[in-house]
Amino acid sequence: MGDTLLRAPTDRRYRLKKIWDRWVPFILSLGLFFAILTVVALLFTVVTTGFHRISWNLILNYPSANPYEAGMRSAILGSIFTVGLSALICIPLSIATAIYLIEYAKGRRFSEVLSYNIANLAGVPSIVFGVVGLGFLVYGLGLGRSVISGAFTLSVLILPLVTITCVEALRTVPDDLRFGAYALGATTLQVVSKIVLPRSLPMMLTGGILGISRALGEAAPILVISGLIFIREDPVSLFSKFTVMPLQLYNWISRPQAAFIELSSAGIIVLLLILLALNSAAIASRQWLMKRVI
Repeated sequence: MGDTLLRAPTDRRYRLKKIWDRWVPFILSLGLFFAILTVVALLFTVVTTGFHRISWNLILNYPSANPYEAGMRSAILGSIFTVGLSALICIPLSIATAIYLIEYAKGRRFSEVLSYNIANLAGVPSIVFGVVGLGFLVYGLGLGRSVISGAFTLSVLILPLVTITCVEALRTVPDDLRFGAYALGATTLQVVSKIVLPRSLPMMLTGGILGISRALGEAAPILVISGLIFIREDPVSLFSKFTVMPLQLYNWISRPQAAFIELSSAGIIVLLLILLALNSAAIASRQWLMKRVI
């Protein structure tokens, strides 16, 4: 009778486990299906609403109160200036930080503390970076509400994400390659430049493109830094006033006229095409670099 009492809870746990193993994949698949369905529905709505408004006027014209003459030239140029400059600042710094953490400071207490702080920064809301940039760059250093202030803010925003990707890319390189190079008398700099970096660069490039894609879609920190959602002039220097595509889209979406809603949908399509082009370039570059390494 004692064996029967011990076997009963075990049998119940076994049955519950079988039911759990049977239904969990179905529930997860159902959640994934609804997520994909939501994204597809949103894309379908945007395309059907704004596709007929896509034209060269949308890209070449300045914003206007007339929705049939309005364009996003200043916003596109502002995004190119700020995101491009932030990438030039962030990507080399992220690669250098990752190399230091993995190749030079591995196992040290300072390396662990720095890694934890970088991981924590990746979860900070983007609006916080905008407020810090406003206080430190705009008012503290006197850079003003300019392209360079927005670029530095975006570079700090995407720095943790790109750095974490670069660190993981360096960890994918087998230690046997490092030890073999050291056994042959190579220095740390030679190991990094000849062995580690060429094999991890494709994944680092992917992380950089992901960071640029995030920066291109950010609106909150730029709204704090720039404060402009309607501007009819091109940024011509690092200290020019600027706006970006997400802010221009916000300006159009907030208007009640149906024509502006169509215009904002067309702008979203342009933004998605730019992101798709960036991701395609990253994939092509990664494949090219991997073939060179092989």
